Amino acid sequence: GFTFFLTESYKNKCYSVDYSENPRAMLWATGTWWFFFAKITELLDTVFFVLRKKDRQISFLHLYHHTVMPVIGWIGVKYAAGGQAIPEGCINAIIHVFMYTYYLISGLGPEYQKYLWWKKHLTSMQLIQFCIIVFLNVNSLSSSSCNYPKYLSIFVMMNCFAFFYMFGKFYYNSYMQGTKKHFVPICQKSQ
Repeated sequence: GFTFFLTESYKNKCYSVDYSENPRAMLWATGTWWFFFAKITELLDTVFFVLRKKDRQISFLHLYHHTVMPVIGWIGVKYAAGGQAIPEGCINAIIHVFMYTYYLISGLGPEYQKYLWWKKHLTSMQLIQFCIIVFLNVNSLSSSSCNYPKYLSIFVMMNCFAFFYMFGKFYYNSYMQGTKKHFVPICQKSQ
């Protein structure tokens, strides 16, 4: 996927899907498939949370993310493998490297908590990611010659807005208010 940034021109407003079988188009299609595969493997997060009895971490945001992202990945593989999905997937992959590094360090035990000072910045990076992806999709929608599916751009943008709202609420509750409020876990009963 990162070869995309080395070979594609940024002067275009749109990264069209190449439906041919030329090697570059097949490389982009393969990259889209791996993105989908990664979204399926990320479902293990929920399994690990349940096995470790960490119901508090199974929030609406978590369930929404793990429901919507495999669907977006499947639609991308089925109908638009490559094109606009490549830079979006690369940005998301970079964020996930940081995110899973954070999870790894936090799972090492309490003595490693001092190395997790950057959680707030991770959430900021996630918010910036949604803005960049919306910008990319607005560009593709505004290009009359773009053959990237308009419905997919709109669907991705709607989900970015939903994610931005949920992550923004998490950020506000966690870092901008005096107390550390988090989303109410979906598994926790209201009192």
